Amino acid sequence: MKKRMLSFKYAGRGVWWACSEPNFRIHLAAASAAVFLGFWLGLSAMEWCAVLLCFSAVMSAEALNSAVEKLTDLVSPGHHVLAGKAKDLAAGAVLISAVMAAVVGCIIFLPKLAARL
Repeated sequence: MKKRMLSFKYAGRGVWWACSEPNFRIHLAAASAAVFLGFWLGLSAMEWCAVLLCFSAVMSAEALNSAVEKLTDLVSPGHHVLAGKAKDLAAGAVLISAVMAAVVGCIIFLPKLAARL
């Protein structure tokens, strides 16, 4: 049981560290705006599921990107082509998830916003 509790402690610490990253904060602000907009526009349960899945995917990708960057800096403090590729791939994963989240956001939010205006 103690081991399980420690794993939650370490996971919480990881989330705390992620929140200290500037790019994670940007995604967190976007997610907060989406939640506010979702309440204001009255999203359906399925729309909420899509929005929550999208921003959790983006923030998870950003946290993993930060982990890859930190680990890469540890094992390869100097410039190395493979280290650069690892960082670029991790950043690319964030970009893919963020762009797709924006597309889903447009599909869900734009018609509702247009109807309000």
